[in-house]
Amino acid sequence: MDYLTLIKQPIEKDLNDFVVLFNESLTHKDGLLGSALSHIRQRGGKRMRPMLILLTAKNFGAVSNVTQNAAVGLELLHTASLVHDDVVDESSERRGQASVNASYDNKVAVLVGDYILSTALLRVSLTDNQRIIQILAELGRTLAAGEILQLSNIQNQEFSEDVYYQIIKNKTAALFEACSVIGALSANASEEAVRAAAKFGQNIGMIFQIRDDIFDYFDSKEIGKPTGNDMVEGKLTLPVIYALNHTPYESMQTLARKVKAGTVNADEIAVLVEFTKEQGGIEYAERRMDEIGQESRVFIDKYVKEKAIKDALTAYLEYVIQRNY
Repeated sequence: MDYLTLIKQPIEKDLNDFVVLFNESLTHKDGLLGSALSHIRQRGGKRMRPMLILLTAKNFGAVSNVTQNAAVGLELLHTASLVHDDVVDESSERRGQASVNASYDNKVAVLVGDYILSTALLRVSLTDNQRIIQILAELGRTLAAGEILQLSNIQNQEFSEDVYYQIIKNKTAALFEACSVIGALSANASEEAVRAAAKFGQNIGMIFQIRDDIFDYFDSKEIGKPTGNDMVEGKLTLPVIYALNHTPYESMQTLARKVKAGTVNADEIAVLVEFTKEQGGIEYAERRMDEIGQESRVFIDKYVKEKAIKDALTAYLEYVIQRNY
């Protein structure tokens, strides 16, 4: 049985209910807006974040209307942030499909993102849970702050692993952390359990982003972005940061600074990618994923009792570590 099947087993009906509610929230009868929302709905995705919310809620109690409205609110907030990110990054693709800004234009994309964000706030307000509403509002601020930190770090001439972790904690990790916390809160988990779930979600998000960053060093049609795309955008991720900090090659440091300055060309990026691989950057990033994964398994052992949910969360963790797209 594959990991995704195992993950979905305890929450299959709940996940179907989520998809119906999410698609309803991304539907509008008016022409241009309706068309843009339909374009976004077609992306679908694997629903990793909603599945984590549903599994966490089920572990600590049950999936309720509060859980579902919170899950839809969070996924809408995430969707809005992706639409806006594609404008900021001038991306033409998202998951192998044309981005909203590429299919329409930047003005439409920004406004559609605003509409989805407002819909997220409306949906989470239906939880009538002040703490969950506050967490979702704070998440929006954290995601924006993470993007701004990433942009400002381009000007930083250091190749800092600590700054890299800070950026991904404020982006992907914050998103997964909110999933675990919201799921636990919606099931009335204890404060201790909520704190433990928060750390588990953060660890999942850290692993998820490190794996995503590793993808950028290899060609893959499934991933939907070319090798070195992060470097094209001025971003240096964990594998190359490790390689730069553990070798004395000044020529590679110079290329890395050209990445940050936005003056690097495709051939130079190819050299930097190959250098990263030769110097063990990929293996180092994979070791870091495994180390964080060990900490995540402690949460599963301590806080997850029901076998089906334990199997599902273990499969979830292994999938995030091992996924190839």
